[in-house]
Amino acid sequence: MTSRALPALAAAVLALALSACAPVAPNADPGPASPTPSAATCTADSGVTVIVDGGGLSGADEVALDTCVATDEPIAATDALAAAGVELEGTTEYGDAIVCRVDGQPSADEPVGSTEDPDYVESCESMPAGFAYWGLWVRPSADGEWGFAQEGIETLQLAPGESLELLFSLDGEPAAPTS
Repeated sequence: MTSRALPALAAAVLALALSACAPVAPNADPGPASPTPSAATCTADSGVTVIVDGGGLSGADEVALDTCVATDEPIAATDALAAAGVELEGTTEYGDAIVCRVDGQPSADEPVGSTEDPDYVESCESMPAGFAYWGLWVRPSADGEWGFAQEGIETLQLAPGESLELLFSLDGEPAAPTS
């Protein structure tokens, strides 16, 4: 070995020795796991089922969703929807307390397709029209019956095993979830 290589080798050995003496960083606590959507069906203790049904909207296929958001503890409806990748838009007057659009539907540029008012375009300024709106439905278990949510999207909490459905009703159809 040459005399020039010895200092480089000594520095490398010293760096290796010093790194071995360095304190080990504790494992970082990642905190509570974020709920994640899954194609699997939720069970009573595995998560919350999130369903989006655009009903008779022309863009219904673009928003269709049926997924399980894994969680073993109660979760806010807005968090379950966010974990499922659902984007909500509220209204100018009522903010996020009223669901006006789900993943951009109904369109802000085209009529919703109502026979009651063929020219109606949802502006999201105030309450949606009574003939074209997103309904919020909850089912307590897989074999339970759907019921219209008794509170708004901002305060609704869901327990594992429950299901949440955003259903767009156009001219009174569908009147309730079918699944």
